[in-house]
Amino acid sequence: MTHPAVHQAAVVAKPDPKWGESVCAIVALRPDESVSEEALIAHCRQQIAAYKRPRSIIFIDAMPLLANGKINSVALREQYIGRADTA
Repeated sequence: MTHPAVHQAAVVAKPDPKWGESVCAIVALRPDESVSEEALIAHCRQQIAAYKRPRSIIFIDAMPLLANGKINSVALREQYIGRADTA
């Protein structure tokens, strides 16, 4: 995600009653920045193919990281989506 307010972003699958799963973006903003969920989704509409676009966005203060500095996607799913399975 290349929005100027976004510091880090990751996407995870979120349970969806209609489609089974939908794309959910988890976003950490840059300090002293703000942006609405609607504005980020609109930004994604201009940048990303429809099937890749997030249907929802969760804002967090900081991404959980692994020892190697990569985003811990398992921790994101456990904390914010409520499931820990991996695909």
